[in-house]
Amino acid sequence: MNGFLVETFTVPMEAYLAVSTLMFFIGVYGFLSRKNMLMVLMSIELMLNAADLNFVIFNRFLYPGQMEGLFFALFAIAIAAAETAVAIAIIITIYRNVKSVYIDENITTMKH
Repeated sequence: MNGFLVETFTVPMEAYLAVSTLMFFIGVYGFLSRKNMLMVLMSIELMLNAADLNFVIFNRFLYPGQMEGLFFALFAIAIAAAETAVAIAIIITIYRNVKSVYIDENITTMKH
């Protein structure tokens, strides 16, 4: 190899889990603190992506030769995409009726 030493660098599982945990709690914070329905939807998607990342991480480190975790993550991503499409359709319908996408305004308006 022409005198060059090739080193392999592996990222420990804890680093991946730290990123996934950070993503999840940023999503929880956004879900609890935002008043805009689209931002709440984005926060939910961030939490789902953190869970998908966990599926891939545990598959890679616990069962490196198998693909079940990856297929499960792809299935969860497909379900999340369908859920997002339905949620955006609901938000558009609410906006057409109430003329607002803010949660606190819509709750009081939709009660009557």
